[in-house]
Amino acid sequence: MSTRDLDVSLGTATGVSGLSTTEMVLNIGPQHPATHGVLRLRITVDGERIVAAEPVIGYMHRGAEKLFEVRDYRQIMVLANRHDWLSAFNNEVGVALTVEHMLGMEVPERATWTRTLLSELSRVLNHLMFLGSYPLELGAITPMFYSFREREELQAVMEEFSGGRMHYMATRVGGLLHDIPDGWLDRVDAAVEKVRSRLPELEGMILGNEIVTARAKGVGVLGLDQVLAYGVSGPIARASGLDLDLRRDEPYLAYAELFTEGGPGRVVTRETGDCLARLEVLAEQVHVSLDLARACTERLRELGPGPFDTKLPKVLKVPEGAHYVAGENPLGLNGYYLVSRGDKAPHRLKLRSASFSNVQVLREMLPGTVVADMVAILGSMFFVVGDVDR
Repeated sequence: MSTRDLDVSLGTATGVSGLSTTEMVLNIGPQHPATHGVLRLRITVDGERIVAAEPVIGYMHRGAEKLFEVRDYRQIMVLANRHDWLSAFNNEVGVALTVEHMLGMEVPERATWTRTLLSELSRVLNHLMFLGSYPLELGAITPMFYSFREREELQAVMEEFSGGRMHYMATRVGGLLHDIPDGWLDRVDAAVEKVRSRLPELEGMILGNEIVTARAKGVGVLGLDQVLAYGVSGPIARASGLDLDLRRDEPYLAYAELFTEGGPGRVVTRETGDCLARLEVLAEQVHVSLDLARACTERLRELGPGPFDTKLPKVLKVPEGAHYVAGENPLGLNGYYLVSRGDKAPHRLKLRSASFSNVQVLREMLPGTVVADMVAILGSMFFVVGDVDR
């Protein structure tokens, strides 16, 4: 870290021995330490121990929620997938579902199952990124290469369907951009099985690595009471024992059929709430999502050809009113609150993003830990700063 990234102010405190000690206030950032965005942490340290921490956000704020208000319902889709660029397709679906609910629109079953399939493939891509980047933040570079090898298998089929690698823009109000390409389901199955067969290599380098275990086990413990107090959700919350997943508890898309007894859907939880537990949840959820993806391809074959979208009027207007839809995004609970005045553009579209709450709880987690553990904790919180700042 350069001196310009480090702002030090001094104070005095009395240690447990009764001796006068010196506290330092350190500005970590704003910078991009492989945390998928620009974040600043203002920490107070006594020696090597953190006594206070304050996440400072807003360095990537682009005003997406205000931009929604000056674009029609077709145009907002291009903005909807960018705040969490690692979960782009899931973001698109959340906005589309909110608009469709207010319109009272029935989406073709073929489109619903295809959306579910793409959502789970996107979830795997998200989790593989964090599984690869976490060891990188601890100083191990090799797992990232293996993680990206698996990502490329799935990126290929996502790109074939949408034409994009990051911002897919495959969702439309009422359905999808186009139908499934010929032979695409077979290529999805092949990619899923290839990733599944090679996952043990990646998991062995992370969860089977004694150095990672030493840096992560018992470190950064997040209690269930803190999870509930701060609204933490997703893999982080489930690693602390919160048995909550909207795909099962408030199902949308085709999840009601997938999260049945004996079905491929299941909720992965742990109890310890430390960095290692969060990694374990993420790794196991990859396997669950691959199972869900295979179930979706099987169902799409059973459905056969059919409509993939809904015919819309030339000018799409949403009836006056307000509606809230929440979905289980890869990083946690994402909510969309839409207020309409009957126009062709939203009067208000408020995003409840998972990363916002997941970052705020750092003020509770970091005090009492040593500086060396700060990076290990930070990397295990699985956030995208664009999803915080929106």
